[in-house]
Amino acid sequence: MAAFPQVSKIAYEGPKSKNPLAFRHYNPDELVEGKPMKDHLRFSVAYWHTMRGTGSDPFGPGTMLRPWEGPQDTVENACNRVRVAFEFMEKLGTPFFCFHDRDIAPEGKTLAETNKNLDAVVKVVKEEMQRTGIRLLWGTANLFSNPRYVHGAATSPNADAFAFAAAQVKKALEVTKELGGAGYVFWGGREGYQTLWNTDMKRELEHLARFMHLAVDYAQKIGFDGQFYIEPKPKEPTKHQYDFDAANCINFLRAYGLAAHFKLNIETNHATLAGHDVEHELEYAGHQGFLGSVDANTGDLLLGWDTDQFPTNVYLTTKIMLAFLKYGGFTTGGVNFDAKVRRESFEPADLFYAHIGGMDTFAMGLKIAAAIRADGELDRMLRQRYASWDSGLGAEIEAGKHDFESLERYMLQKGDIEPNASGRQELFENVVNRFIF
Repeated sequence: MAAFPQVSKIAYEGPKSKNPLAFRHYNPDELVEGKPMKDHLRFSVAYWHTMRGTGSDPFGPGTMLRPWEGPQDTVENACNRVRVAFEFMEKLGTPFFCFHDRDIAPEGKTLAETNKNLDAVVKVVKEEMQRTGIRLLWGTANLFSNPRYVHGAATSPNADAFAFAAAQVKKALEVTKELGGAGYVFWGGREGYQTLWNTDMKRELEHLARFMHLAVDYAQKIGFDGQFYIEPKPKEPTKHQYDFDAANCINFLRAYGLAAHFKLNIETNHATLAGHDVEHELEYAGHQGFLGSVDANTGDLLLGWDTDQFPTNVYLTTKIMLAFLKYGGFTTGGVNFDAKVRRESFEPADLFYAHIGGMDTFAMGLKIAAAIRADGELDRMLRQRYASWDSGLGAEIEAGKHDFESLERYMLQKGDIEPNASGRQELFENVVNRFIF
């Protein structure tokens, strides 16, 4: 029996449509810069929020109406949930999904029982993938919910916790490979600290690096050739997490010899928590060669935590897609909606409204970004601002033809610098607005 009998497959009806169960801007086969929109965006549903979110918060229990859920999270219930998830994704038209191991199958009393549960549910996942053609964008392991990870997983002072986490990631990698996953994500969860009084930071970072190397080694052993990602997040639940932001993660990867194996999965709300705009994180990762994928959401700037709201701001999605178009687009990554409906949006239909809105907003951002690139005015203005570096002294400095002594001689002879030009921030913003208004 269908879980969403009132919903047909979501179709593209164009900008004038007022049908809440239709796309106004996301037309999957529309060509943008010579490539179908669906291939530019590679939309993915986050299993944890969409299928497991309850709407609970620190002040009250869950509110979500989910008729398909049983009183206990048994393997049978988990298998039924998989079928509901694929009905939802099939009707929505998203080509990918992402999951944590503990999202799709209940944890047992022992590791062996847990793995057996996971295998039983993965069998149904594989059947539904074959039935629908929906693919796995990436998998990951939940190394933060169980109390055994109270002090972290790879960075725990308890060596047994490290060992259990290693066994859990081993299984998650095997499952991701079995399901043909295009990638595998590491999110630190509790890999951080509350106070340095009880923390040996150097040792914890070394253990974290060792854990990553073990994962790389095992992936090669089993023939998993998907892309590894690290997802930066600065805080929450810990005061400081070791995967703080893009720059921090890239430094960690280079310092410990892991750079060849990883890219970054950037999340808007995590960038906000780090005190950055998401475009800063994307640009930093991009020009360093680490830009890989996006967890698509947004936060509320009036709230100081990870609210994981669906993106509805076209400026935001335009900035994200400008960055990805600039750096060659998605390869193994995509736009994963790591977002949850609000506690007050508790009916099953709200899952469709939220994803439709996010997909339309990203489609608009993609088209606007492509139009900005085709017009060329913004790039021309940017090049003009740095024109002093394209010839003469600037070009000589970039070519390594000067040292401090020669630059001193140059300025002693010249006396002072050429007058600065205006940065014209407002004009740059106005040019962008031409494409949005």
